[in-house]
Amino acid sequence: MKIKNLYKYLSAAILILHLYSCTNNTDADPLFDETPTTRLNNQKSELNTALLSSEFGWKAVYFTDNTVLGGYTHLFKFAEDGTVEMASDFDADTKVYKSEYAIQLGSTVSVTFTTKNRIHLLSESNNYPIPALEAKGYLGDFQFLYYGQENGEIIFRTNRNNRELRFVKATAADWADLSKNLEMEKNVIGSDDRPLFRMLETNDGTTTHKFDFLFSAATRFVESNSVETGYAVSHDMGVGYTPTGIVVSPAVEVGGQKLTDFVYNDADGSFTATGTNGVTATIKYTDSPLVLTDDYKLMLPGQPLYWFGYFTNDYTVEAPTNSKLFNDEISKINAALPEGQSILSVELYTNTSAGTIIYYSFEGRDPIQHYVTVEEDAAGKKIILKHRAWDGDTTAPTPSFLASFDKHLMDANGLYIKKESFKLFYSEPVYTITSASNPFRMTTWKLN
Repeated sequence: MKIKNLYKYLSAAILILHLYSCTNNTDADPLFDETPTTRLNNQKSELNTALLSSEFGWKAVYFTDNTVLGGYTHLFKFAEDGTVEMASDFDADTKVYKSEYAIQLGSTVSVTFTTKNRIHLLSESNNYPIPALEAKGYLGDFQFLYYGQENGEIIFRTNRNNRELRFVKATAADWADLSKNLEMEKNVIGSDDRPLFRMLETNDGTTTHKFDFLFSAATRFVESNSVETGYAVSHDMGVGYTPTGIVVSPAVEVGGQKLTDFVYNDADGSFTATGTNGVTATIKYTDSPLVLTDDYKLMLPGQPLYWFGYFTNDYTVEAPTNSKLFNDEISKINAALPEGQSILSVELYTNTSAGTIIYYSFEGRDPIQHYVTVEEDAAGKKIILKHRAWDGDTTAPTPSFLASFDKHLMDANGLYIKKESFKLFYSEPVYTITSASNPFRMTTWKLN
């Protein structure tokens, strides 16, 4: 057979085999037989079936941005008529509300909450927890893009910032116990009956590390930095409340394990997340600061004049370091004042020509000056303030409406002074004054 004829027969055989394989390939992906519209409609039907399939609806702990905010639990019960019943622990109102939703087609399939309900509280730009989030709100969304299902969970990504959000099947207890999340919030904030100072302690089974623990109730966010020299690790995290403890995001990674669920122990006020092989992370109280500094020396006699100020109408109000007891004492002053009067500032002027002065200013009345002496507790790295006079009068009694507040600054066990690493909007350094005896902590600017 001539070579050219051999090539001709071989080419014909290859063509026949190719045509046969194209018409008889039973393993071909049927996805390519569907149009994009068909695929989207199938996904829409799939999502609709999933949303209606759970007897008690769905639960989502929504961390809108876990670099600045915590998590907010939402419960959803979808109905065939396009309505949804919803509840959340965004605030004390955990009642169930009905609104409308729609499964929408775009570049992908999404569920959108089309009429206002609890989820929209996270997306309103004029509703924000701290000045830094002004005009941004809680960075949330009310449209979630569908990305499939896994282990009985529905996987979404948020339309606003493309963050993953998972719906897990809710239980009857989730609805009944939602208000307990807000009761747990009080334990995260901390009781006035417990020590002020707290820490996060991790244990990888062999080694423990300690971190400070600074929680902001307004943002549900924790700043937690190592207190050990040469160990520059942080565990900043958003916090979501549960009836039995908290869930955090991002996870606290210890010994290669990621811990997210912390269980509350009412006996000592601790929260513990437990892994395997001895791995734990525990948030617990301590009677003194983890690190004592020499920052208190700024206020000792012989130093220059310094001015420290807390202002009720400015950013010091937002400091996460202000304790609940301190805020309560400010409120008590205002409650005791006549109508039309309120406290504006608590300022500390050290080493003036008249000595050290605690200066209280008010709306609707003249300021009041408390003259004090300053003593050093070198061993405890604290200052101790002692009464001299009110407005220059050594015989004048403490004004009744200031008595409860002022006694904390006069703590016989002293005051810790700490320069903070953060700023409060302006460039001035921030200092915190803390009672050594109880959970009283006031944050100020150092203004000169």
